[in-house]
Amino acid sequence: MGETTLTDDRARSGRARILIRVGAVAGGSLLLGGLTFFAQGFLPASVSSFANSASGWTVLTVLLIYPARLSTAASAVLGAVSFVLLVIGYAAAAESQGLFYSPVLFGAVGIVAGPFVGTAAAWLRSASRWRAAAGTALLAGIGIGEGGYGLTVIADTTSPVYWVAIAAAGLALLVGMLLRRIRGGLPLIIAVAGTAVLAAAFVGAYTALGTVGTVA
Repeated sequence: MGETTLTDDRARSGRARILIRVGAVAGGSLLLGGLTFFAQGFLPASVSSFANSASGWTVLTVLLIYPARLSTAASAVLGAVSFVLLVIGYAAAAESQGLFYSPVLFGAVGIVAGPFVGTAAAWLRSASRWRAAAGTALLAGIGIGEGGYGLTVIADTTSPVYWVAIAAAGLALLVGMLLRRIRGGLPLIIAVAGTAVLAAAFVGAYTALGTVGTVA
């Protein structure tokens, strides 16, 4: 009986910790989504693109999910939840200032892309070299891809500083994971080639969306 009670207590404690982490990701996403709207007004022009870029919200989602240490499945679901709440937070902040921002388009994008970002964030911790390589490729590809997009397609209308910084961050993630976690020929190819392919795919997808490189 004592062992059963102890097991039940541990199970309840484990569920409580998971719920706290999920709540922190959800609440943090909503708050940060609102802050990104206001950040456009107070960030220096050289880095203001962070506040209305897909890579900026990807960074925020990863920073929220990575330390939560949840399973791949939970991280995938939270990836979608985080992106959608970021969009809702942004829209709510705009509404508070008498402006209208429809969350439909980028909410839908978040539902599709969010699970991949959440999974990638979880896989950065994975003991599997294949998962670590795939997660690295996705996140590094987003950073390098949007950096390249910003430096080419919308170079005439935005500062290059943020785009260089986010591309450098993507490259730093790739190099860091290759040096520390990813070993073996095939995982290395997955990480490097995957990053290149996903960066190119990001540019193509963003161009196809007909955006100007922003979420606003």
